Amino acid sequence: MKITIACIGRAARAKHDAAQALIEGYRERLPWPVTIREVEDKKAGGSLGERKQREAELLLAACPKGAVLVALDEHGKNLPSRDFAAQLGRWRDGGEAEIAFLIGGADGLDGALLDRVRLKIAFGAMTWPHLLARVLLLEQLYRAWSLLNNHPYHRD
Repeated sequence: MKITIACIGRAARAKHDAAQALIEGYRERLPWPVTIREVEDKKAGGSLGERKQREAELLLAACPKGAVLVALDEHGKNLPSRDFAAQLGRWRDGGEAEIAFLIGGADGLDGALLDRVRLKIAFGAMTWPHLLARVLLLEQLYRAWSLLNNHPYHRD
């Protein structure tokens, strides 16, 4: 199964950033190939709705065709790790080859985009910086892989 993380952000990030080191550490540990596609809305202006719509278009363009879309959204489900792993396992076992996780900009994801996703997940009620959200997602992906493969990483 291939994973894409499509996110709104600025491409120019410090290579020595602590969050970036964690991101790369989890990517190296995770047997599933992970591609991070960071996109930026370079058009200035417009209403909030117009900006979110432009971001949605950029995010969708960054996703592989036919991928299962999963949104990280503050109003999404707070899934236990075992349930998240089980869902990924169902998609994998059902023949889904590509899963794309969407991380929106500071104002969240466009409503029309949220209507297109198969799952909306949240990492609790707190607000997380976008780079840390990526770390949390990658850690949960590694934990899910571990659970699905009876690896001792996860402990109840």
